[in-house]
Amino acid sequence: MPDNKHSQAITQGAKRAPNRAMLRAVGFSDGDFSKPIVGVANGFSTITPCNMGLNDLAMDAESAIRTSGGMPQMFGTITISDGISMGTEGMKYSLVSREVIADSIETAVKGESMDGVIAIGGCDKNMPGAMIAIARMNVPAIFVYGGTIKPGKYKGQDLTIVSAFEAVGQHNANKINDAELLEVERHACPGAGSCGGMFTANTMSSAIEAMGMSLPYSSTMSAIDDEKRVSAARSGEVLVEAIKNQILPLDIITRKSIENAIAVIMAVGGSTNAVLHLLAITHAANVDLIIDDFEEIRGKVPVICDLKPSGRYVTADLHEAGGIPQVMKMLMAHGLIHKDCLTISGQTIAQVLKDIPETPRVDQDVIRQWDNPMYAQGHLAILKGNLSTEGSVAKISGIKNPQITGPARVFESEESCMEAILARRIKAGDVVVIRYEGPRGGPGMREMLSPTSALIGEGLGDSVGLITDGRFSGGTYGMVVGHVAPEAYIGGTIALVQEGDVITIDAHKRLLQLDVSDEEISRRRAAWKPPKPRYGRGVLSKYAKLVSTASLGAVTDL
Repeated sequence: MPDNKHSQAITQGAKRAPNRAMLRAVGFSDGDFSKPIVGVANGFSTITPCNMGLNDLAMDAESAIRTSGGMPQMFGTITISDGISMGTEGMKYSLVSREVIADSIETAVKGESMDGVIAIGGCDKNMPGAMIAIARMNVPAIFVYGGTIKPGKYKGQDLTIVSAFEAVGQHNANKINDAELLEVERHACPGAGSCGGMFTANTMSSAIEAMGMSLPYSSTMSAIDDEKRVSAARSGEVLVEAIKNQILPLDIITRKSIENAIAVIMAVGGSTNAVLHLLAITHAANVDLIIDDFEEIRGKVPVICDLKPSGRYVTADLHEAGGIPQVMKMLMAHGLIHKDCLTISGQTIAQVLKDIPETPRVDQDVIRQWDNPMYAQGHLAILKGNLSTEGSVAKISGIKNPQITGPARVFESEESCMEAILARRIKAGDVVVIRYEGPRGGPGMREMLSPTSALIGEGLGDSVGLITDGRFSGGTYGMVVGHVAPEAYIGGTIALVQEGDVITIDAHKRLLQLDVSDEEISRRRAAWKPPKPRYGRGVLSKYAKLVSTASLGAVTDL
């Protein structure tokens, strides 16, 4: 007679026979059932150039996982192309897709009881979506970025997708003709990879590398270069080791590692969207982070990289100059990052950066010498005032003087504002207000790249302010303030602004103020009525009911 323990093992094995039968059908054999099952979350699609190369990376990672002793199981997740949907109703689904990506990865990994996951993504929301899921699940995980696009070339100039948006404004201002506009369009995006400047995708990939959840140098590699495939395979190997050693995401995603990520974002001149996404990731990881923490770190960290949208170079140039490891070593040398943070490889940040020089090469100027920064302080300022009591985000790089006081030009949507810009009705000194584009009001918090690029193209970037409860593309720069919270839809002061009211944007004082008396604001608030929801059914309706304020990261699981 078998003993009781042996009987229980037989019973348990019998119960799992149907599970094993299903797995045999997808390629498992007798010796595979003791191996860790590793999810390969593949964001491949031909929707966007950002994701069109991901399947090759997924296959390389899958092969490496198998060779390293794991059993890979590949599954798909979605993407929305921000660049293609920009300026349309479809852009409302962009931020929503972050939650769909997170939920889909969590659902597959937890539903199939996977032992770990490698997430492979390209376009903007792939990175934070994957990281939110990884933080929630807390099983060993690594992120693989699909890589940046190579710059387009026209008349000796590097082009990015933002060049095409700005060309619309230049064309409208008669600075370029029809033929030149067409040539910019034809040359802006030469092939696979995410938008080439330090826009949102490259910002978030850099942040993930800085926090230790992806391999060194992987965040700035070009999508079409061989080293990207080598890095994807190596990521699979590292993940299998992390599973064996039980290195968990919440060992890596800590308050210190998030501070490292914020410092890097400031140093490279990254996207305003990083504020929103890091708040969401830390919420998922139960890390204490508030919007004011960005302002504290901004005051300490200079911008040391000369990168588009406001600078000269693209992310591929940053990679050639030393990438994120070079930036981090400079920050570490000046006490601005935590060197004891753990990374997915099991090494600390200090160990990863051990052989990196403390100063950048002198034969390049993408990464500036420490005593010659682009800006003495970070470029993402958190503004508050009666227009944004919860906070708002201003990107103050690339402008001569980040302060303006002027009359409000009020628009209830991005489309109506864009119409006014193209009709040349916006003048120097105006402060444009685009409202009801927030997380709930939009819903979906669209990016205002079309109007901001049009203003830049018309030469108004330094002389016109723009505030919105929506977002901005990582390609945006100028006198712009986004994420204004509370948003208009829930009665934030931005809903009470009237045409001609005086508004002050002052990044030096970190102020966003409606220059109207408290009594008048109270009178307007008493008369204000919330608008009807724009959608009664479907994913946007569901999202509007669940989503939090932008100052908390626009999360849906509070």
